[in-house]
Amino acid sequence: MVQTPPSQFSPEQYKVDAPNQEVENIIKSPASETDINLEFLYTRDIEFRQETIYFIVVDRFYDGDPDNSEGINSELYDPTGKDWGKYWGGDLQGVIDKLDYLKNMGVTAIWLTPLFEQVEELFVGNAAIHGYWTKDFKRINPRFIAEGENPSLNATQDTKDTTFDRLIAEMHKRNMKLILDIVCNHSTPDTSGSKGELYDDGVKIADFHNDVNNWYHHYGVVQNWEDEWQVQNCELAGLATFNENNSEYRQYIKSAIKQWLDRGVDALRVDTVKHMPIWFWQEFTGDMYNHKPDVFIFGEWIYSNPSDDRSVEFANHSGMTILDFGLCVAIRAALAQGSENGFHTIQYIFDQDHRYNGATELVTFIDNHDMSRFQSLNPDPAMLKVAIALIMTCRGIPCIYYGTEQYLHDDTDGGNDPYNRPMMDNWDIETKIYRYVRLLSGLRRLNPAVSMGSHWQKYLTEDVYCYLRRYRDSLCFVALNRGGEVTLAEVETELPDGEHTCIITRQKYEVKDGKIHNLTLAERGVIVFSHVGERIKGQTIVRVQLNGVQTQPGETVVVTGDCPELGNWDISKAYPLEYINTNTWFGEIPFNETAGKLISYKYAIWREGRSPLRENSVPRRWVVAKEGTVKWRDMWA
Repeated sequence: MVQTPPSQFSPEQYKVDAPNQEVENIIKSPASETDINLEFLYTRDIEFRQETIYFIVVDRFYDGDPDNSEGINSELYDPTGKDWGKYWGGDLQGVIDKLDYLKNMGVTAIWLTPLFEQVEELFVGNAAIHGYWTKDFKRINPRFIAEGENPSLNATQDTKDTTFDRLIAEMHKRNMKLILDIVCNHSTPDTSGSKGELYDDGVKIADFHNDVNNWYHHYGVVQNWEDEWQVQNCELAGLATFNENNSEYRQYIKSAIKQWLDRGVDALRVDTVKHMPIWFWQEFTGDMYNHKPDVFIFGEWIYSNPSDDRSVEFANHSGMTILDFGLCVAIRAALAQGSENGFHTIQYIFDQDHRYNGATELVTFIDNHDMSRFQSLNPDPAMLKVAIALIMTCRGIPCIYYGTEQYLHDDTDGGNDPYNRPMMDNWDIETKIYRYVRLLSGLRRLNPAVSMGSHWQKYLTEDVYCYLRRYRDSLCFVALNRGGEVTLAEVETELPDGEHTCIITRQKYEVKDGKIHNLTLAERGVIVFSHVGERIKGQTIVRVQLNGVQTQPGETVVVTGDCPELGNWDISKAYPLEYINTNTWFGEIPFNETAGKLISYKYAIWREGRSPLRENSVPRRWVVAKEGTVKWRDMWA
């Protein structure tokens, strides 16, 4: 139900007049740890919801430097690309060579599989092409950089002259962000009698078979996946599992990842997070944010779901968001596997968004390197188009698996691992998916309703799904059809009356009284309308998120405080937030007069015909940054 401010509060109260400002303000990191400004440290945060992520398995993307392909063990390289367990030659120069291709597609962030130095032997016929069998977290995999380059992060910290550093520079020149895939849970499997041999920039520091300093757990492999203790302490697929209780291990892994952040990494994707206790992740993320306050972190809790209490607790309390497996599974069921319930399956997931404190920051996807590709389930390119349109316009941060835009898939053995990791072999910039991603990525950055707004179902059957994204006076209406051509007699859109043009088809439609009559959806059709309202402008924009408050229709959560922007404790002049779901209110507050100053604030609820309800707590205190974009994340008291 729509949440609106009570009638006695005039809209004039929250109009703002200030200098123009970009969609987002990216604040540069301080020069070094010794130069950290405490105001920077405790107020700045990166905004990732406007990004479009592209996930690359580095070895299978593009071979930009054939000279490094054989590596130190040529037996692990297959130049024919037929042995799916061996390296095929993709490298970081290959990513650099294709940056303009990705930039033109609308990609704004690139997630790369781990770049750490890997064990150089086969395990069950496979090399570590995926990057999850790390030998040395402080060295770059030599297979991914130029032959002869020093892989040591320490040795190149001052010169920063590796291929990896050139990749970072080229990406940042294009305003693209780099996401590094990391794994803290385990190191290497047993290869030729060697297991868990770990190095600190070339110096051996741990060995599973001679674990004198207790760096590893020794409880065997997981037998019962429902037993939380086993999942967190036993081995995953025979991999040497770190003992997180060892403070030396924790210091090593945190110092290693900080080195990568110091080289320009913008975000972290964290592997296998369910296999370590939440206290470890709280410590880890806290250290990462202290080191680089504007880093974005998301984790892989395999097959997380809003109905799974443990994965929801992790998303809400670990310090990072997660990959949205629940939505992925629902999309694959409804659109790739033709489930009887169709779009109802997807809406069921959105109906549980209130369980998350940050549903709009979940990372959404339709397939990845651990499951069959979407088109191995359903080869229809038109259905892929519907799925891509959905994750590009629904809440969350969309992630596209490499090659999806080129319909890349190999259906051997149902397309399951390793056949979901083919070599990228086509770079056509005219495919429909390439065009969809480009258009909808632009929409995400232009229209705040898509990146930050609420999600409202407007029409729902098994085959047709219409929904509205709303933030303030910005709107995005989406209509998706998984079936044959259909005409809807009437659909509520909330769009302003008049003519609107679909950003996908360029067809024009008439809206009258907020509705479209006789809306025809083509077979596997997609329609997207965008209406962008007035942007929030200010010297400093504070993005406020409040969780844990229960409101009734007609009630509005507001922020009140001891500064002009928050009404100087006059509750009638408090700043209203936007309803996102029953657990989340959100808003952008412009600060001009009080930017750079210490303020006090608390939350309250405007209630029609009744006195406002204030939080039962002393006010919070915060130093507002002098400029840029920052976040407050609070729980109702």
